[in-house]
Amino acid sequence: MIRTIPLIANPSWQEQLADLITDPLELLRLLHLSATDIGFSAAALLSFPLRVPRPYFNRIKAGDPHDPLLLQVIPQAAEMETHPGYSADPVGENEVNQTSGLLHKYGGRVLLITTSSCAIHCRYCFRRHFPYADNRPGREQWQETFSYIAANNTISEVILSGGDPLATSNTYLAWLLEKILAIPHVKRLRIHTRLPIMIPQRVDEPLLNMLSNRQQQIIMVLHANHAQEFDAEVDDACRRLRSAGVHLLNQSVLLHGINDNSAALCALSERLFAAGVLPYYLHMLDKVNGAAHFAVTDSVAHTLMTEMQNNLPGYLVPRLVREDPGMLSKTPL
Repeated sequence: MIRTIPLIANPSWQEQLADLITDPLELLRLLHLSATDIGFSAAALLSFPLRVPRPYFNRIKAGDPHDPLLLQVIPQAAEMETHPGYSADPVGENEVNQTSGLLHKYGGRVLLITTSSCAIHCRYCFRRHFPYADNRPGREQWQETFSYIAANNTISEVILSGGDPLATSNTYLAWLLEKILAIPHVKRLRIHTRLPIMIPQRVDEPLLNMLSNRQQQIIMVLHANHAQEFDAEVDDACRRLRSAGVHLLNQSVLLHGINDNSAALCALSERLFAAGVLPYYLHMLDKVNGAAHFAVTDSVAHTLMTEMQNNLPGYLVPRLVREDPGMLSKTPL
């Protein structure tokens, strides 16, 4: 049974973002679980703090230590193990960090680190060790970034990432958009975010007005890994984004114990499309320190893709990819 907890009546997204569950004892108490049930580790908590939005929490099944949403967020002892091939910078971002807050890895597009803040700390996050302290540009440094983009007319797409871009204020986002979209050769703006799923109320009228009626195409890439992450409020947030002319895509991470079976993956694709979101990428795990227990082998991944292809129309089958350091694109598998 999915259980809810008392909330402020109709809280704003800002209030919900300020009221995250950060205490594992509170989380376990509300879920009627013990630390032993889920292999909780205080050391892993110190390494990467707990952050769980309450709307997301309300979709976790109480009493189930194997709940796929819980396993994405709970600090576990397995995170403290070391494994060959795993590192703090698994996709080589330090090598392409051109200036504070800007990564230029692939041709035709650049990625901006808009903030270090997230509504949720996913335990498999490939940026859990990212040097955010060195990537907090002020207005003057942002101007250097805008100049960098303006000086390179091969850049047609700008990607806002983080952290989570939607964890910032509408005022800040509007300023970034106006600066970026004033550059003539920028044709597309892509926003990578989990906020419409974590806290659907983040999709408010100021955000929708900011994104709508743009000459450039606006793409929003959601990060959902399991069908259980969706509910009626998430559906409504997606509907409002589509009504504003935003193209909705989803990329997932293939995670052991969470979605590494064809039934879960097929259900996710069906649920995404029901919400108006197109499955885009299914990522192999980035080999970041602390996440090896989520890894799925290539052979299992290929079997799962075959099963998905046998059970879904082609447009609901995401592309299976890996991101390898130094490559000029993601590697299809």
